[in-house]
Amino acid sequence: MTLDEALSHATVSVPDAGRLFFNLARNASYDAAKRGDIQTIKIGGKMVVPVAPIAAQLGLQFKAAGRAA
Repeated sequence: MTLDEALSHATVSVPDAGRLFFNLARNASYDAAKRGDIQTIKIGGKMVVPVAPIAAQLGLQFKAAGRAA
């Protein structure tokens, strides 16, 4: 996944968020999420990262993709 692709999604995986936004490896990404350094949302047993808050924090343009119903 590229940064542009991530910015067009509402959420991304913890490893993708860590790598794309903070240049972290997989385990370091999960450690950062566990400490609260990377904001997460838990849905069932899956943990995902909302892109909009990270994009705003880093001054990046979040591009919410509209989907037809």
